[in-house]
Amino acid sequence: MQLALSTWQEVESYLDRSTGIIIPIGSTEQHGPNGLIGTDAICPTRIASGIAQRLDVLIAPTINYGMAQHHMAFAGTITLKPSTLISLVSDVITSLQQHGFSHFYFINGHGGNIPPVTSAFCEIYHAAGKADGAAPRCRLANWWRNDAITDLAAELYGEAEGHHATVSEVALSYFAHPEAVKDVAMSPEIAPDGEIYDAADYRRKFPDGRIGSNPALATVADGERFYQLAVDALSADYQAFISGDES
Repeated sequence: MQLALSTWQEVESYLDRSTGIIIPIGSTEQHGPNGLIGTDAICPTRIASGIAQRLDVLIAPTINYGMAQHHMAFAGTITLKPSTLISLVSDVITSLQQHGFSHFYFINGHGGNIPPVTSAFCEIYHAAGKADGAAPRCRLANWWRNDAITDLAAELYGEAEGHHATVSEVALSYFAHPEAVKDVAMSPEIAPDGEIYDAADYRRKFPDGRIGSNPALATVADGERFYQLAVDALSADYQAFISGDES
């Protein structure tokens, strides 16, 4: 059930059944020579849609922008300041909480979002501690941080999976949008690896945008396998989250 495609009456009816909601969140940033700029939003959006096919759950519109300052030396990237993202996530939660939602499950596609989103959760809990009533429950589920996904990526790609513009995320985005698959040669095949600091440092060290990866290996078929694993794992995690059975 998509919030954007529902009426307010349908949302009220849903709240009689459940007070949980899934909120996909990603980023708009470069993903190397063949990776889509929307990859980090495309992946959680597609996974959330798959979960909704299995469970009676409401899916909020995707937050397509994230904290991506370190990618700003590459054309097309759009970033939010950390403080802006904290405020945005906090406002989304408090708006929905006012209508009766209590459990907020964010499916995340971008590592740079982790500090500001978890900081937003801290702000929400801090405010709740000074108010009457039960505090909301918030979770950030990073779809790629899953043993089954990590194992499959290692099996298929080994060290070529890398750390940015990874083969698995590009493959999943291709499964979601096969019409947008790019055929681009990589040189070198596996990008160098290492740490980055600011955007200029990133562009200097990794001029094509990849870090340690060879996303030329990405296929739609592999993307479907990652998608199914993510839907399996996050469906179960969401159900445990809203039931309180998280042991």
